[in-house]
Amino acid sequence: MPLTNSQTRDVESILHPYTNLVKFRETGPLILERGKGVRVYDERGKDYIEAMAGLWCTALGWGEEALVEVAAEQMRKLAFGHLFAGRSHEPAIALAEKLKEIAPFAVGKVFFANSGSEANDTQIKLFWYANHALGRPDRKKIISRTKAYHGVTIASASLTGLPANHRSFGLPLDFVRFADCPHYYRNAEPGESEQDFSARMGRNLGALIEQEGPDTIAAMIAEPLQGAGGVILPPKSYFDEITHVLDRYGIPLIDDEVITGFGRTGNWFGSATYGFEPASMTIAKALSSAYLPISAVLISPELSETIADESGRIGTFGHGFTYSGHPVAAAVAFKTIEIYQERDIVGHVRHVAPRFLARLAQLGEHPLVGEAVGVGLIGAIELVADKKTKASFPAARTVAAILGKFMEDEGVIARPLLGDRIALCPPLVIDEAEIDELFDRVERGLAKGLDWAKREGLLAS
Repeated sequence: MPLTNSQTRDVESILHPYTNLVKFRETGPLILERGKGVRVYDERGKDYIEAMAGLWCTALGWGEEALVEVAAEQMRKLAFGHLFAGRSHEPAIALAEKLKEIAPFAVGKVFFANSGSEANDTQIKLFWYANHALGRPDRKKIISRTKAYHGVTIASASLTGLPANHRSFGLPLDFVRFADCPHYYRNAEPGESEQDFSARMGRNLGALIEQEGPDTIAAMIAEPLQGAGGVILPPKSYFDEITHVLDRYGIPLIDDEVITGFGRTGNWFGSATYGFEPASMTIAKALSSAYLPISAVLISPELSETIADESGRIGTFGHGFTYSGHPVAAAVAFKTIEIYQERDIVGHVRHVAPRFLARLAQLGEHPLVGEAVGVGLIGAIELVADKKTKASFPAARTVAAILGKFMEDEGVIARPLLGDRIALCPPLVIDEAEIDELFDRVERGLAKGLDWAKREGLLAS
């Protein structure tokens, strides 16, 4: 099909993230025109169930008028105000108070940024700043994990444990060390239970810390579940093992809740779902249901005091962004949290999650699917050439991307990821009927994919 005028204009003008820019010249973009609830519509009027909530973020779906009204009201009242040099405004103050109220750990201060990448970049700087203040300037290393995703700035992309974020960028920088990816399906040894696998992950982390030297490590950063790395759920007792090791060496844990925060896993935060308490937390995406860019770093009272004392010693806390705590974004984020509370969105997730997870589990019976896992309203399937041996398809065949296109043809926007995994992360407001419609469309896409794989001779005999 020839490109539309809008598609041609796009191809000639926009540098698209996470895109093969050569192939893109031929295919062009999917141009969305409007959205309502869990559905979006392209310029031809075709509807899609947005099974990724945009990019894991549009938790309240599209067309939430209460957020539109708050944004317009705040823009008329105070369209911009910054937080530099002691200035402030009510939306940022109210939002910071609300975040301290709902946080699952004691929070001293809240720092605002505009994206998860900026917030995780800030996390690095805060721990470096604090260690300088405490006379420990050699504590610079941050432990991340293979297949982690923590952003795309130079520093946060270094924390990200995905090859595509490093290749040709000269990354990662040398302060990052990578612990094992806790993917039980792929990385467990024969006969190894989940608990034994987690114990091994803990031992390996301890060995890494000993090898690097505990006095050189500033923190470890982890997502409650690894999102863009494939929706990899932690195996049983994993965080018990990891936090035990970190506590033994006095190494703080940074909790990256950019994807899992605000009800996605069936609790307000993923750390509650998986039973650990962090030293600091990064939030973004669902903070404003993605209606405006905003993120935040939540830090403990102890870290807050250390940072404050150091700013007094050297004369300033020399970090911040022009749009940190932007009043319109902060007002929208505050209203978003109010809606979560007033409509009991967490309770709704718990109510509909069994239907979502049951339909997801059924996909695990499909001939192309090796693993189907999820929690709350997030999940993924892994496509395999042989279910018995877990043999993967050749990477060059880009099977997940092709299956994702078949699903798109059936009216589902899913997310192909590394390792031929396809993620599903619908808006939190999705109901049971919409969940069934979503999976009916996914199954039709898988059926097309199976026919294609057979024609191409990609399945094990």
